[in-house]
This record gives sequence, structure tokens and C-alpha cells, in this order.
Amino acid sequence: MTTLKDLRCLAVIQTLGKPSSLEQTLTTLGFIQADPIRAPARAQDLILRPRVENYVATNLETQYPNLEVNEDYFVNYGFIHQTKTALFHPRVRKTPMQIELDAPKIVPAVLEYIREHGASHPKTLEQHFGKTRVGNYWGGTSNASTRALEALHYKGLLRVARRDKGIKVYEMANHNHKPLSTAARAKGILELILRNYAPLPLPSLLQLCSFSGLGAPSIKPETRKLASQLETIFIDGTKWVMPHELPQSEPRDGVTLLAPFDPIVWDRRRFELLHGWEYRFEAYTKPEKRIRGYYALPMLYGTEIIGWANIETKKGFNADIGYVRQPKSAQFKRELATELERMQVFLNGASNSL
Repeated sequence: MTTLKDLRCLAVIQTLGKPSSLEQTLTTLGFIQADPIRAPARAQDLILRPRVENYVATNLETQYPNLEVNEDYFVNYGFIHQTKTALFHPRVRKTPMQIELDAPKIVPAVLEYIREHGASHPKTLEQHFGKTRVGNYWGGTSNASTRALEALHYKGLLRVARRDKGIKVYEMANHNHKPLSTAARAKGILELILRNYAPLPLPSLLQLCSFSGLGAPSIKPETRKLASQLETIFIDGTKWVMPHELPQSEPRDGVTLLAPFDPIVWDRRRFELLHGWEYRFEAYTKPEKRIRGYYALPMLYGTEIIGWANIETKKGFNADIGYVRQPKSAQFKRELATELERMQVFLNGASNSL
């Protein structure tokens, strides 16, 4: 009989196995979520840190041009392995992008410029096309040519070639894959969701299928339909969907600090069911209303998430630790100290590589 303890163990080992190479990890997971906040490092680096041997912050950005990944859209924005590209492209929308309505001539003009000049920085486009401002998705304004770059990237006509000091440099995309049928794309997208986030409560799975409409809007209905047909198991009043293939490895020992968007903690519904407490991402919460901290990193101990850590680096390395359940053993203290040392190496390695 499967228990919540079994599910908690499975949720950890599903994506947190033995550390491997960066390329192998990207191939295995297929998708890594990205986030620009750096506190103490970007989400993509924090997600990769415990999964990649000798990983230091910014490794993904510096090695990106030589990796078989693209910055792209799935259930949210991140890095998608090129073997998964056919699941999301061609990307078909029923309505035009907003920039195509606000400044319809700029989009084809930007595409033609990059086709002629090759990889281009947004500043280069701004110098060529001027500083016309248009509304953006966050209620402010952005340069029209930059919005055009983003639209062309979303539509799959451009790709991110690299980043210069964090700024995307775009080039023409070359999607030379064989087009897949709608059914094959939906099946592949559902498998990718399960690979990264299962075991899942059924409502969470259906929510993720809806979110996949960001990356494959025309495929979303078929993906949700397939998900609703999956076999479920009933545990403590909740219907759960299991991974397609159960991992054969054992969970790691020790302490691991996780990103707020790590696959292990991403679904807050699953988190609360498996760990017995509520974790929230509070970077956008007013300081006086924060409970855990601006960028609290969930603390995994074995297969249980028992607390969190806020890492500060402005005046030297400092870790502010909070607990829901605090182990009292000397072994835990040693393993926490070891993990904090690993975090310092991870952060210092990025500083040394700049």
C-alpha cells in the first residue's frame, strides 16, 4: 500500500538523483525553470547546483552557446533541451501578439534585420530603429524593438544565442525537426510534466497542463484530455498521478538547499500534503508581511523539508536558518555545515569566473 511517506520519497528521487554532468542533467530533465532574481543566485543555477557535479553559479549562462538547449516557454519560462523542441514548435496562437497590434511594422522589420545582420543585442536594434516606447506585460513601457524581439522569440522565429551580462542576444532560429502530430505533442508534453513534477495530486497535474498552454497553446486541450484519462491512486483523500517510469535509485542523505522553483517544491499543494506545512515564495510580498523571508530556500533533509535558509552575500556569506522541525543530532549539524560550505563554493566559483 502506497503512503504519503512513499510519495515524499518518490518526489525527491524523481528529479534529485546522483549528480551528473550539466549536459546529462539537461537531457534527463528536459526543462529547467528560469528566474532573474539573484538572491543569492538565479533559480536555474540553484536548481542545477545539487544535480550537476562541481556546478557553480552562471555555468549554465557561460556554457549555454555550446549546449543543446534553448531558452523557451513551457509551463513557464526556462531552458528546454533541443530534443523537446518539436513538442512546442510550431507555436500557434489564435490572436496576434500585442506588439503586432501596437506597432505592426516593427516586427517584420526586426526579423529582416537579424536575418541580414545575424546575432543582435537589443541595444543595437534600439540604435537602428529608435526608442519608440510601447506598453509591456508588467504595466510599464519597453522599447518597441525589444518587444518585437520577444514576440519573434516566442513565435519560434528567433532564438536566444547567448546572454551578454544577462541581456539576451537573439539570432535566427533553425527548427529543423520533423513536425509531430497533435497527439504526439500532447503525449510528449504530458510526459515532460510528469518527468519533472510527478507524483502529483490530480488537480495540480491538470493545472500544469493548463500552464503548458504558454509553451504550446494549440495543444493544451489535448494535453488536459490525456491527463484526465490517467490512472490515479487514492491516498488520504487525494487522487495522485504517478510518474510513467518509477526511478530505481535511493534518496540522498544529508542536507540540500533548494530553489523556490525547484521541481521538488514547485507545486505548493503537493508540498503541503507531503511535508505538512505551507511554503510561499515571498519576494513580491511586502517586507512586513513576510514569514520566511525574501528568497527563502527550502531545506531538504533526507526526504523531508524541515525548514529554510535565507542566504546573504553583500557583507560576506551569512545564512539565516528557520525551522518547522529542527533535528537535534550532531550529525544534522555537520551535514548542514557541509551544505553551507557547498553553497559558498557554488557562489564564489561564479565570482571567480566573471
